[in-house]
Amino acid sequence: MLQNIPTHVIGGPLGAGKTSLIKRLLAQKPAHERWAILINEFGQIGLDAALLTTDADGIALGEVAGGCLCCVNGVPFQIGLGRLLRKARPDRLFIEPSGLGHPAQLMTQLREAPWRGVLDVQPGVVVLDAQAMLAGQPLPSTQQQALADAGLVVMNKSEQLDDVSRQALTEQLLSHALIWTRHGELPLSRVPGFASGTAVDKQAVDKLMLPNGVGHLPALWTDPKVPICLSQVNAEGWSIGWRWHPSQRFDLQRILRWLESLDWRRAKMVIHSEGGWYSGNVVDGAPLAWQISEWRQDSRLELIFSTAQDVDKLQAQMAECLA
Repeated sequence: MLQNIPTHVIGGPLGAGKTSLIKRLLAQKPAHERWAILINEFGQIGLDAALLTTDADGIALGEVAGGCLCCVNGVPFQIGLGRLLRKARPDRLFIEPSGLGHPAQLMTQLREAPWRGVLDVQPGVVVLDAQAMLAGQPLPSTQQQALADAGLVVMNKSEQLDDVSRQALTEQLLSHALIWTRHGELPLSRVPGFASGTAVDKQAVDKLMLPNGVGHLPALWTDPKVPICLSQVNAEGWSIGWRWHPSQRFDLQRILRWLESLDWRRAKMVIHSEGGWYSGNVVDGAPLAWQISEWRQDSRLELIFSTAQDVDKLQAQMAECLA
């Protein structure tokens, strides 16, 4: 008898490498499987789907922007996940909660109605920044809670660590299964529950009882030269994001100089430049390394700060980065 959709939650704090890890997993997808990826972001614009965009077949991406996925009883989450499952009819589902979210609570609630009988939630994966851990950077309490039931802890960004440093971190996490990675290069076979071999009852998706509603509809440009700008604030921080019409091109060096002048916690972007499309994803003022992107829909940039900023000033500064 067919079973439920294997579901893997990939948690971890801001900047640990969750998106990079999922991107590496996508490159290993078996040709015969269809995958769905649901991404939650703290900000309103939504960047991770753009960062994960691929030409590969059998991959469907969905987003729930502007908050924490753990509130799975909320209408936006239920509609977003329900639509993704019905559209993709996947053999496997990956969920990436925001680094400022509550993955342990999400794991618990995904096992309850209306998802019981639809999702087969596997032990979670928690991605940690090994260098930050070694430097004594505290792990948020929400991520500590996720560690308790994690099926695998991925110690990412570990290429610079020697044996003594790795042993020190191992002793902090003695009760957990660890794997050391760089750039999120996790073998698909190490994902907890991947080799379970259960088949999927895709008809169960059609039986989902979800609330009525249209969900979040993306804003459209009234003027191609004026970006869509959205900001929000809550207890975890303040974010601002822009979507620029794809006809607008940016100078990458100006973007870099502008970002270097700001005290942000997180910066993500996909930029249409004079030399093509490039993406970037950095945390806490780290150097930005551009990567070629397959995204073509629009330029997007999102910043997270600890405190509220001057929206008009930031928007004017970004406009000055146009080529």
